[in-house]
Amino acid sequence: MIDLHTHSTASDGTRTPAEVVQDSVEAGLSVLALTDHDTSIGWGEAATAAQHHGIGLLRGMEISCTHNGRSLHLLGYLVDPDHPELVAELTKARVSRETRLERMVEKLAADGIPITMAAVHAQMGAETTPGRPHIADALVASGYISDRNEAFTDLLHDNSKYYVAHYAIPAVRGVEVVRAAGGVAVIAHPFASKRGYRHPVEIIERMAAAGLAGIEVDHSDHDEAARAELRGVAADLGVFTTGSSDYHGAGKPNRLGENTTSPEVLEQIIDLAHSSVPYLPGR
Repeated sequence: MIDLHTHSTASDGTRTPAEVVQDSVEAGLSVLALTDHDTSIGWGEAATAAQHHGIGLLRGMEISCTHNGRSLHLLGYLVDPDHPELVAELTKARVSRETRLERMVEKLAADGIPITMAAVHAQMGAETTPGRPHIADALVASGYISDRNEAFTDLLHDNSKYYVAHYAIPAVRGVEVVRAAGGVAVIAHPFASKRGYRHPVEIIERMAAAGLAGIEVDHSDHDEAARAELRGVAADLGVFTTGSSDYHGAGKPNRLGENTTSPEVLEQIIDLAHSSVPYLPGR
């Protein structure tokens, strides 16, 4: 089984990169991709663990993009993390993510909700990509709420009065940057209406014209109708489809291997990449 979308404590997952690899082995995966938000800092630890366990590792990241003021996520596989254009965009996004959390914490605290930036930082590593889940974790630690799901349902969702946007690269530009960095671009869960918004086919078409290679179709946030429609879109555009768990450890109910990608698509990704970042095969 091949699962090409997982998260660790390098961003908003609850398991370290090594633990994500261990979890993947226990779930029966043959290959996983570590795709933390806007960072590659977990790659080294994951690679060491993957070599120890003999499981295949596809290095990647989930890049924060935007279209029409809405968040859009782009999976970039085998990108060169030191490519200047990519570094510039990720640095800009990271700084904006931090100031965004500060503003959200200020809003929450002004309403008497027990939260501070110190408490949020206590939920993160020094190089962790900051995000709303870390506010949620701080609220759980304080006893104010029971889990992340409650936080996002009641306080941290996109339409909440506490919500603050952060900088994200325009979607088409995101594809261009991934390609410039030698990577392979796949749009993540574009019809995830469970998250409150579904991206129009038009932006997928524009991204495909810029070099988008695939669409993440089989995802827990897509119902069967959405999956069928996206397969049709992929066929029309001549791009491949992937399936994945979007695993976050205890941060989400998603299960490793609940959706998977075919070996043929994995081979396409490896063949299309042209960076110096190698695919690490299992044994």
